[in-house]
Formats: sequence, structure tokens, C-alpha cells
Amino acid sequence: MLSYGFLSTHPPTRCGLATFNSALATQLTADGTRGGIVRITDRGDDLRAGPGVVHTWSSRTQAGWRDAATALNAFDVAVVQHEYGIYPGADGEDVLPLLRRLTVPSIVVLHTVLRRPSARQKSLLEQIVTAAGAVVTMTDTARDRLLVGYTVRPEKVTVIPHGAADQVRVPADRRTRPHLLTWGLLGPGKGVEWSLRALARLQDLDPTPTYTIAGRTHPKVVEHQGEAYRAGLHRLGAQLGVAHAVDYQNDYHDQAALGRLIRSADVVVLPYDSREQVTSGVLIEAVAAGVPVVATAFPHAVELLTGGPGLVVPHQDPAALADAIRRILTEPDLGARLAGRVRPLAADLRWPAVAARYGALAERLVAARQPAVSAASA
Repeated sequence: MLSYGFLSTHPPTRCGLATFNSALATQLTADGTRGGIVRITDRGDDLRAGPGVVHTWSSRTQAGWRDAATALNAFDVAVVQHEYGIYPGADGEDVLPLLRRLTVPSIVVLHTVLRRPSARQKSLLEQIVTAAGAVVTMTDTARDRLLVGYTVRPEKVTVIPHGAADQVRVPADRRTRPHLLTWGLLGPGKGVEWSLRALARLQDLDPTPTYTIAGRTHPKVVEHQGEAYRAGLHRLGAQLGVAHAVDYQNDYHDQAALGRLIRSADVVVLPYDSREQVTSGVLIEAVAAGVPVVATAFPHAVELLTGGPGLVVPHQDPAALADAIRRILTEPDLGARLAGRVRPLAADLRWPAVAARYGALAERLVAARQPAVSAASA
């Protein structure tokens, strides 16, 4: 039975990588497998070590990658979450000497693969792939982008989807009015302003929809801009005359509360401005829960929703957003047909199946390494 060391942001830090890493680590160690978290922290993070954390790498510690690598080497396999902004150094470059210092096989999970990286970002990611035992992308789009835009060995790249909780069994708390939902950490680029403008175009429906915007402002946004984005959304809602229909939930929901909220929705709205986003945990959670999705044409949405369980619309186009939502709410059986298309996908998207694929990849890496180690010591 292999043991796993995980390098990532991690709760109580609140961000997408922390949530992902916590879910993956929990699933891979659910049967008693030994595991430990090497947690990366930044200024402003809650520094209390949660369960399973064996070492903390502060971004303010010079050459902190050395001790972090030592902690990971105590396990059979290191699972490293990669995003340019979470490690120290320019573009997070300090993760590279850590990978080179590892004596155990490593799996690097790429949460972002940029279509137009800077020269530094491109070089850094190519070196990370070279140093890693294997890399994982969560979509075919990300894999294709990596193979076309970067110099990497294709055999190192494996596609494993982002995992999702099993929300389908959560009772659906249907409301008397149609319920639209957007959730996740808020900040510029989330595009919620376009959803508010779309909501204003839906006021002729009877009954009129309600819209829940659930989630706290991203800590990095609060650090640099305070709550200006959230305040701007409140002002816009008032100007558009829809403030009475919008529920701003400035909370970080636990899994149970989030499941109930998702299942209460008639449509999940993802109005993101990004044209780069190749992975969205929110999108996966919505699809796996069987709720129809309306999303802008960011890469992950195009890959998952086209011909599937949702509708894709142009960016920053509230008229198109409103039309797609209107179709789901008013066309007989459209929502049910869209939700029904998730059934062939759902089993592969849930965390037990996703974690099993990471476990199989780890076993292949360890098995491939053993003959090489034996030959070296002979």
C-alpha cells in the first residue's frame, strides 16, 4: 500500500487548489493509507495546521523548498498541485528546485496551462514537466494545449478529470420561483455583473427568477482591493432594479450546505470573463449534481458542455446569457434533457473514481522506478 505526500495550499486556506487537494488527499487515504500534507502558506493565511498537515512551507521562508522536499520524501509518492501564483519566486519558480530534490516519484497536477504564456512561464512549465514523474491535466483541452504549445514528452501527460462530490443523492429543495445560482470565491473576472444584467432581462417571466451569489471574496482580492468588487455588484443590482431578487451569501459553505444549495438551483450560471480557464471545479460540481449549466465559452465549459449538460454563450453578452437561461426555464423538458446528459459522465467525475485513477498512476510510477533503482544499486 503506497503512502502519499501532498504539496499544495490546504484548508483552512480558502481557494480552489486547497479544496481540490483536501478532497483528493481525503479520498486517497480513506482506507487507512498513510498520507501527509505539506502545506504552502502566504501572508494573511490562517496558520493553524489542520489534520494531516506534516509540514508548512511559508512563502516568506527563504529556500523553504528544501525542508518541504525533505517532508515529501518521507512518503512513497509526492502529489504536487501546480499554479503559477502559489509558490515563492517569480511565477512560482521555487517549486522547480523542490521537484529536483525529490527522491520519490512525483505527480504534478496542472491547474492552469496558459495559451499565451510569457517566455519565463513557458520555460518554467517545461522544466517542471521534465522534473516530474508524471503530470496530470484535468481536461483534453489542457492536454492538447500543453502538447502543442510547450516542448514536453507526451507520454508524461495523463488526463484525469477534476473530482466532484456525489450531490445527486442530496434532496432537491425546489423553490416556488426559478432559482439561478453562481458560487465560488468572488473577484474581478468572475463576470457576475453580466449575470445581473441578464437577470434584469428576465423580469418579464412569471414567476420571476431569484439569483443566489454564494461565496466570499477571494483573499487575494481582499488584500489588494478590499470589497470593491462585491460593493460594485450591490450597486449594479440596485441600478438594474433586481436587488430584491438577489441573495448575496458572503459565506464559505461546507460540503453539506453547498450540496443542498446546488440541488436547489434550476440553473447554475458561470459567466466567467476568462478565455484561458481549462479547469473549473465549480463547473464539474454543477454537472455532477445534474443541474443544467449556462456558461460563457471558457475552454473547460466548451469541452464539457457542448452537446452535453448545458449551454455555452459568448463572453460579456448579457442578452445571450438571458436567452439561454430563459430557454432552460421555459422550454418543456429542455432542462431535464440537459441534466440527463450528465448520467454517462457522473460516475467518472465523482471523487472515488478520480482518486482511483491517481492511485493507478502512482502505482505505475513506483513500479517503473523499482527496476531502475535496482539496476543502479547493483
